Amino acid sequence: MARWFYCIFLVTAAQLYIPESLVSAENQSITVVRTAESVKIDGVLSEQIWQRPGFTGISQADPDQGEPCTQKSEIWFAYDDGAIYFAAKYYDTNPDSIMARLVRRDFIWGDPSDGCVLYLDPYHDHRNGYFFYVSAAGTLADGIIENDVKQPNDITWDAVWDGASHLDPDGWTIEMKIPFSQLRFKEGASQVWGVDVERYISRRNETDMIAYTPRNDSRFVSRFPDLVGLEGMTPSARFEALPYVTARTERIGNDHRDPFRHRERYIPGAGLDLKAGLGSSLTLDGTINPDFCQVEVDPANVNLTDVETLYEEKRPFFIEGVGIFRFGQGGSNNIVSFNWNEPNIFYSRRIGRTPQRGISGSDPASHYFTDIPGITRILGAGKISGRLGSDWKIGALLALTNREHAEIDENGARSNIEIEPLTYYGVFRAQRDYHSGMQGLGVLSTYTRRVYDDEALRNFTNKDALVAAIDGFTFLDDEKTYVVSGWSAVSNVSGNQTRLTALQRNSGHYFQRPDVGYLGVDSTATSLTGYAGRVMLNKNRGQWIFNTAAGFINPKFEVNDLGSSVYSDVINLHFYTSYRWNTPTKYYQYTGLNAAAYANFDFGGNNTLQGYYFSSYLTLPSYYGANFSVTYYPASMNARLTRGGPLTRNPKSRQVNISMFTDLRDWWVLQAGGSIRTGDAAVINTAFASLELKATETLTLSVGPTLTEEVNRAQYMNSYPEASALETYGRQYLFARLDRYTLAADIRADWIISPKLSFQVYIQPYITTGQYSDFKTLVRPRSFSFASFQYSGNPDFNYISLQGNAVLRWEYLPGSVLYVVWTQSRLDDRYYGDFQFGNSMDRMLRVRPDNILMLKLSYWFGM
Repeated sequence: MARWFYCIFLVTAAQLYIPESLVSAENQSITVVRTAESVKIDGVLSEQIWQRPGFTGISQADPDQGEPCTQKSEIWFAYDDGAIYFAAKYYDTNPDSIMARLVRRDFIWGDPSDGCVLYLDPYHDHRNGYFFYVSAAGTLADGIIENDVKQPNDITWDAVWDGASHLDPDGWTIEMKIPFSQLRFKEGASQVWGVDVERYISRRNETDMIAYTPRNDSRFVSRFPDLVGLEGMTPSARFEALPYVTARTERIGNDHRDPFRHRERYIPGAGLDLKAGLGSSLTLDGTINPDFCQVEVDPANVNLTDVETLYEEKRPFFIEGVGIFRFGQGGSNNIVSFNWNEPNIFYSRRIGRTPQRGISGSDPASHYFTDIPGITRILGAGKISGRLGSDWKIGALLALTNREHAEIDENGARSNIEIEPLTYYGVFRAQRDYHSGMQGLGVLSTYTRRVYDDEALRNFTNKDALVAAIDGFTFLDDEKTYVVSGWSAVSNVSGNQTRLTALQRNSGHYFQRPDVGYLGVDSTATSLTGYAGRVMLNKNRGQWIFNTAAGFINPKFEVNDLGSSVYSDVINLHFYTSYRWNTPTKYYQYTGLNAAAYANFDFGGNNTLQGYYFSSYLTLPSYYGANFSVTYYPASMNARLTRGGPLTRNPKSRQVNISMFTDLRDWWVLQAGGSIRTGDAAVINTAFASLELKATETLTLSVGPTLTEEVNRAQYMNSYPEASALETYGRQYLFARLDRYTLAADIRADWIISPKLSFQVYIQPYITTGQYSDFKTLVRPRSFSFASFQYSGNPDFNYISLQGNAVLRWEYLPGSVLYVVWTQSRLDDRYYGDFQFGNSMDRMLRVRPDNILMLKLSYWFGM
């Protein structure tokens, strides 16, 4: 395997690259004009500042790259002491063909409307910037772009700005006002920014830009023309405040005997978010008594693996400006992974997590009831982000979470127990680019500290956790075609002996594995120190690209106090290559072929996975398309099947995936596909579909069901000591065949009444059943051989869930929002494994729901 990788590397290094010509727009400059006129942001270009001749140097980026635009465009820039203004007149010879549909804010990937994007590089570093989008219907979106690529790095960033559009007989017009307080730029009275403008004509799928990225290239921000004329710029004192009040009522629980949940609970609240500018390039965010409720529910899941289920961050404080904390992604624009679970040094959902001390739930038969907080309350948090001088980008986040207690009622006697200690979380990030972005270097560090009242809680959590990491990149040529990037990290956790013993034995480490000499549980340990890293070589440009990487995670590496890491003890290698045909023809819009080879090893040299991958994609001139992939997995070893026991054998297997999609601009959009995985260990068949219906100009309905049929011939059940099991080191490892069916769906309705007012409904039904049979025990290590076992008991399951919410959002003033949110959850489980759709749906409707109604009113003001 190593020889194969080496040959591929030699072939790759020998390739000659012919640089493409630069787009002439890179050498253009656009002048912004100071105005004393008050500009009303209504999309109507009635102000005198817009009556002068505008900039028209725009050409097609797609489909006929470099050709004149099919429709004329004219744009203007202006500014005053507080903001930069942008206006555009988009002429159209067929104005009745302009597509103008309202979608929810920031949903830019699902918006088929004609639209305009303004890109700004205020720091003029030719790598990073912002984008602001207004559609012909008035939908707004904004975000952050990084690493000199066009694809937004962070669309969760929400600035306070204004934009509007207006349709007229000549086409449509837009206006934007972006306060300087929302942007970060260098100190200095005279400014030069980077700028680009994009127009999208939906009916032709035409994209027009001032400066575009040539096909088979990647550089974007570095091509921006200069925006000149920003004179007399004096940084103003930037200050924003967002006070808010909340009201919450909830009815949770199905038992009238439960003293904690026999009636509704009403929970009022109030808080304050603050934002202050520290010069023109640093921002301080703070929050007092924060409301960290998320609007969307997490998807249902029944996890039978030893890998933690991680959910996406949806809380506004943590998702805004999160890009500064991204790690290990500099330089490369095509980061791919194959069976590599990248450790996430900073995973913000650890802050405010579920309390960690296990307390058994209510048992009405024993008159035992508990009230256990579902999350840990965040007392306060703050973060600082921006730039120091002209070189360093920095970010820091601090948070303090509450000491949480569970209340217990046993036969009428009340008590409480500490289940989560008072905890401090800290994150620091710094990055710097050198030599006009040819090299970059960064550091990231996290620290967690817990303070206990109940000493018994030390057995469940680490006392301290520290991670220090470094990342960087360097381009190998002036054209920025080849880049080497990488990262390395060291972790250290400490706690008492009971906690550290449990940590060594958990699913992230499995030090108790009996057949490896380099591991072993140290029951006297009070700390654990590990390391990890990865290095990548990437070809960013050209019709042929590639990515190759080598990564390692030491068995003692542990970041799960303020990060996430699925497992340790892994060495990963891969080589990936792609050949792309990106110039449209009468047969296709674009197409390509991809291939990869990859392998995993543990630190003992055991090959724990190997794969060969091939895929292709095709988009037709009609913008219908399909994707196809096939993967072959040769036989290998499995270090995790016995969950801390000896190695087993992974039988060979194969997987095929296929999917198709229709044109996003149609009134209906369909995506569908499936996958089949076959092998001696398991057979997994999955089918999915997603249908979106644009019922009206303001109402969109979508439904996306997924059905999975799984036959796992060796589902882990348990292990226990057995003196006669000499070949398996004195323990028997129990497995069974599991026949599992899972049906889930995402159902959504978006009624966008206006760009400022929307009503959304989201529903997720979920049904999963499992039937066990053919119980057996492992015969010997490094095999997939089993002996029959007589098992008593019924582990079968039938689990149903219906979760959903309805959200009314009204931005009654810029940055000031009223939310009304209703959330409902229905759960039920039974001990049988038959999949009965009708019965499951009937139970789903009959089970008593948990209901939460929440109102939040915020008011933004700034200066």
